[in-house]
Amino acid sequence: MKRRKFIGEASCAAISSVSVLNTLLNLHLANQAAAQGAPTDRKTLVCFFLLGGNDSYNMLVPRDATRHAIYTTSRGNLALPQASLTTLNQNGGDGNLYGLNPSMNGMTQMFNGLGGDTTKRRAAFISNIGTLIQPTTKSQFLAESIPVPRSLFSHVDQIDQWQTSVPQGLTQMSGWGGRAADILHSTSNAAAQTSMNISFAGNNLFQVGNQTQQFVINETGALTFTKPASPNPSNPLQIKNTAHKSLIEQSYGNLMQQAYAQLTKSSVDMQEYFYSLFNNFNNSLLTTPFPTSYLGTQMRAIAKTIALRPQLNLTRQTIFVSVGGWDMHGDLLNPQAGLLGMVDASLLAFQKGLEELGVANEVITFSCSDFGRTLRSNGRGTDHAWGGNSFVMGGPIDGGKIYGTFPDLTLDSNADVGYGGRLLPTTSVDQLFAELLRWFGVSSADLPYVLPNIANFHNPASPTLPIGFLKPGTYI
Repeated sequence: MKRRKFIGEASCAAISSVSVLNTLLNLHLANQAAAQGAPTDRKTLVCFFLLGGNDSYNMLVPRDATRHAIYTTSRGNLALPQASLTTLNQNGGDGNLYGLNPSMNGMTQMFNGLGGDTTKRRAAFISNIGTLIQPTTKSQFLAESIPVPRSLFSHVDQIDQWQTSVPQGLTQMSGWGGRAADILHSTSNAAAQTSMNISFAGNNLFQVGNQTQQFVINETGALTFTKPASPNPSNPLQIKNTAHKSLIEQSYGNLMQQAYAQLTKSSVDMQEYFYSLFNNFNNSLLTTPFPTSYLGTQMRAIAKTIALRPQLNLTRQTIFVSVGGWDMHGDLLNPQAGLLGMVDASLLAFQKGLEELGVANEVITFSCSDFGRTLRSNGRGTDHAWGGNSFVMGGPIDGGKIYGTFPDLTLDSNADVGYGGRLLPTTSVDQLFAELLRWFGVSSADLPYVLPNIANFHNPASPTLPIGFLKPGTYI
């Protein structure tokens, strides 16, 4: 098999404008090709990014008396009372008692059984997960005897590392979702009418591949030149858009100008096609009420976008959405409760909407965040740390369980590398991503291209799962 060049390698030169253009033109040509042996099933990964570093040890909390007492001692004035926690009824997992932040009744319902149906345990948690280059102990970290992710505790670096899965500090121009699309787009989506990577949060690194681009839209559909800014034909924005469209529809003698115009026109046509589909969606197919918040509106739009996969000729699709505001140094309890409540209500409606559309078994939603927070309060809030808790949800999830290793929350324990309770991750983000990709259809042979460090944590050729949160029979 021809070796795919990993764009983060030190030998990789800066990409010129010509090579970028060639890459985009090749992508356009690939999208026009007829699919050969494409899968008939449809699968969507929804990346839900909590920007700023969610304090996830006040999201998922030990509920048994002994461990909750340790949690209370370490968290001080930020500890949630045991009686306030929701009750998670584990269906196996690590066998311990847990609860969620009292703002998360919807996630509790999905964990315990959607609508009270225990056969629909749609949510699970992965504990103490974070960026790693290789498995690391506290003594190794303190002795600086093995490599660790670059610029730990830095927002921008850790966001990039969650999205690229390359924490070594290499200059990285592609994300793991984009590299997965490099592999899957030609075989799964060769006849697609749009990119398989759709963002509801502007440009992001996660969905950019070496041959794959992302398609940015919003809750009202795609942005187009022909979408009227106002009914007034003399509106300046409308005049400008009409002029732009006229320019790209002309023919040019210069090869580069002509290629750029054709590529831009194809992009505009794709936007307008999607906009038409989105706004002509049969709303009677999705009657589930969604919150009126901005996030609730976005999640309804994402459900509609997933429902449009057949018209877009997409069998594989990634969607990126983000919520900011989690960097709570100065105040934690009330702001976090508000944000968690908004996220919780929107995600519950989203999952119910997928059930109504009949695609619940075709979608997995997973959370990411820059990093966890310190266990110890700084007086009102918490500071940047490392390991934290993430959730996975959807029909393919073996839900109602806590996966990974929930750490000892005692300050200065073997899990604490210092600075007031920075927890050393025991599960790597690579393990989470590898399991998601196994469901998504990336082969074991291609996995190292998507996740360069995966062999440090899991044998890609192993029949066992890296974590185990997928239901049997749902993955290759």
